Amino acid sequence: MQVARRKVHKPNAFQRSVGLDRGRLSKAAVLAVGLVVTTAGVGAASTSQLGHQQVGQLTNKGEVIASDQYINPIGTRLVVNQGKIMGATASPDGTHVAATVTDGTGALVIIDLRSYQVQQVVGKGSGVNLAISGNDIGQTSPTYSPDGKSLWMGRANGYTKFTVNADGTLANPVDVAIPAAGQQQALSAKAVFSADGSTVYAAVNGQNKVVAINAATGAITQTWTTGTAPRGMVLVGGKLYVSNEGGRAAEPGDTTMNSYGTQVPADPATGASTTGTVSVIDTANPAAKVGSITVGTHPTAVYASGDTVFVANTTANSVSVIDAKKDKVVQTIATQPWPEASVGYEPDAISLTKDGHLLVSLGRANAVAVYRFTSAKQSASYVGLLPTDYFPAEVATVGNQIVVANTRGVDALRPTVAAGHNTHDTTSSLTRFTLPSDQQIRAYTGKVFQYNGWTPGSVKYAADNKSAQNKKPVAIPAKIGDPSTIKHVFLIVKENRTYDQLFGDMSQGNGDPTLTQFGQAVTPNQHALAAQFGLYDNFYDTATNSAEGHNWLMQSDDPEYTESSAGEYTRSYDTENDVLGHQESGFIWTGAQAVGKSVKDYGEFQSIENKPAGATWQDYYCDAQTMAATGAPSQYPIQTGSAIPSLNSVSVPGFPLFDLSVPDVYKAEVWKQDFEKNGPANLNMFWLSDDHTGGPPSPAAEVADNDLAVGQIVDTISHSPYWKDSAIFVVEDDSQAGLDHVDGHRAPVQVISPYANHDTVDSHYYSQVTMVRTIEQILGIHPMNQMDSAATPMTTAFTDKPNLAPFNAVPNQTSLTLGLKQQPACGSNVPGGQTTASVAQASAAASAVPASQAAVAAQWKSWASVQRFTGPNAEPDFANPEQMNRYTYYQTTGWTKPYPGDSKIFAPNDVPGAFLPGADND
Repeated sequence: MQVARRKVHKPNAFQRSVGLDRGRLSKAAVLAVGLVVTTAGVGAASTSQLGHQQVGQLTNKGEVIASDQYINPIGTRLVVNQGKIMGATASPDGTHVAATVTDGTGALVIIDLRSYQVQQVVGKGSGVNLAISGNDIGQTSPTYSPDGKSLWMGRANGYTKFTVNADGTLANPVDVAIPAAGQQQALSAKAVFSADGSTVYAAVNGQNKVVAINAATGAITQTWTTGTAPRGMVLVGGKLYVSNEGGRAAEPGDTTMNSYGTQVPADPATGASTTGTVSVIDTANPAAKVGSITVGTHPTAVYASGDTVFVANTTANSVSVIDAKKDKVVQTIATQPWPEASVGYEPDAISLTKDGHLLVSLGRANAVAVYRFTSAKQSASYVGLLPTDYFPAEVATVGNQIVVANTRGVDALRPTVAAGHNTHDTTSSLTRFTLPSDQQIRAYTGKVFQYNGWTPGSVKYAADNKSAQNKKPVAIPAKIGDPSTIKHVFLIVKENRTYDQLFGDMSQGNGDPTLTQFGQAVTPNQHALAAQFGLYDNFYDTATNSAEGHNWLMQSDDPEYTESSAGEYTRSYDTENDVLGHQESGFIWTGAQAVGKSVKDYGEFQSIENKPAGATWQDYYCDAQTMAATGAPSQYPIQTGSAIPSLNSVSVPGFPLFDLSVPDVYKAEVWKQDFEKNGPANLNMFWLSDDHTGGPPSPAAEVADNDLAVGQIVDTISHSPYWKDSAIFVVEDDSQAGLDHVDGHRAPVQVISPYANHDTVDSHYYSQVTMVRTIEQILGIHPMNQMDSAATPMTTAFTDKPNLAPFNAVPNQTSLTLGLKQQPACGSNVPGGQTTASVAQASAAASAVPASQAAVAAQWKSWASVQRFTGPNAEPDFANPEQMNRYTYYQTTGWTKPYPGDSKIFAPNDVPGAFLPGADND
């Protein structure tokens, strides 16, 4: 194998001055970020500017993050090492910020703006200063009382109210329950105090209502029905204005889709919500009918100034301006700064300065948009953009300062274990600055364009079909719609591994063998594929977990709804079957259909599965052998489908979705029968999930099963007539299940095609987004949003000179039946050189536990029994990620070694981070 020349990254002077090692942030909490004013316009950007840079590296543009972007915020940064900031609010006196956090330590942090330090951590588990009943938090910021003496924080089942001490810290937590309505919990959203502080008005997101709560007693005194999923709220002149994420209630004749038990008006193809509303409640006349104002889709944040109410329409990419005297939208402000794409910026917070600057945070653009605003009657005028950290979720004017809370901050750089990084090591941030002049803001705008790769002409289309037909096909066309030599794309989505876990043992690439759990002996096919078709050692999964990862792959975005749901993931986790998680512009498969391409789906993004009662992993394993030997259909047919009409119509019957009680080699046989009978589509999507681990066999056996299935699929395609014009992409949905020495988001990817560069190590920066854009470019699909519009296709991974040599699947070296309590009726899986007896012996050894660890292993066995790994309620990422990673590691290493960076083998409840919310409330 040839080894490509690699750029070696060294810390620059700025990095050294703030204590960075290899370009990554240290444990220091505060970093100064200079105000660099430039008069330059938009430079040559696009994601090709990332070159060979790595995520976490600091460059002259800023820090590289896993979403094809740089971050280099204006102002002064406070790094918050307690996880993602989900919502934040300033105290009435402007001295403190209360921020809810998740995926880290606790549920809430108090930040002293005078010292610019985290002053207090509130939550359940280790590392907190004030204990409360749980770390489940809502989508919105906590709320201070008008006098600043109390604070209310939304929870899954109500609120927790605190007393605010004189020094700004919290005390005396008291839970205020809002009872469940059938199966629907409260999922408490924004709370607003009455002017005298005696009443708390609470948006009950999960039950489509607002309630009035006696602030002293916690008793509910009044209830109003709103639109679907009320979230943001303000009180103006005695009237509550409540944003409804799901819009109005469904009416007869509407096409609808479910969200947490409510049928929501939805697009008949994509399943995206089609309405957005603001409910108006007259608190002075509680019996009056609740009013409704139509706004843009997916309204989230609401902000008021005088008689003017601003509403952030997150998926519509606009702000509605409501005149509270008339209860009417009087203007709509566009938040679409880049002409190449109209969607995907995700406005999610609003503020207004005393001198008339309207500030709108654009979560997915890592920026605050600035407008001149005089009055509701006069049109706002766009000034420009200011750069923030990763995914700003709140913006506020505090005195003469602008304060921005950034959900992902500087991303997965939280100091946890020295051995490596994990996607859940999220380090959020607060940034603050004095608002620059309008001239300076316009200059910063060019920087924001550079950081996002927003380049004129990023998306070029063929002039017309006739001119495209006359062009010579190439692997990756320069224009969308021009012909490609590739006609069939296969996207194989797997589950949760880092680059180092699989390929750290390949010395040709930038790997760390000490972090390799499933190397050559477990994944011989993926190693052989990397040797033949290229090793990619600088590819990143943008996602943190499965809820995000499948969205990034199918929508080229993790919509704001899923980003903001991470505090409790109760309304939904994976958003395959939740209308609120779907962007208006559709999915990659609807984009393919729109340009006349055929699609087949094998499990990916599906949400419905029914299996024959009693069918076991062993049954499906033996059935796969019978199917392979005879061509007979499955004896245990599985019924699958999707809640999304357009996906359901292209789903191939019988292919399982996420289900660890079905081996991946069985799924490969189901696909092969369809492939040999009906041939492929232009776009073929797969979900091969067993490398997630947690099913009946041992983790190594499950990963080996997954590896063999991938090898068999590639073998079949490469020996078929379709090979000459095919490309196969093998990707993880996320890389959360282990550690990586470069970054937690670095993941294995494989590009397999006659047109892929063979026998090489490719260290170009690539990501899930650039991969999606590559597929779009090949098939002529229009990009879905500003993220894939800005992405550069992976042209450097391809050549126009095909190498038609096929791939021959490699026999597994690890038994697929290793660790089973009961071997299949058709016999144990016996890799070459082994015997049934040796497999049985190895299986017993895989299940054996050293006497010194027997007690702790028993606790893990009890823990695993309730994690929904298998069965009709199987659910990806139901298990807490920190626990799951250690459980897999302990099994893989025979309960003989601590997880990298840990001092010992922990019991489940002793795992650092074990209190993190998983998807266990879904």
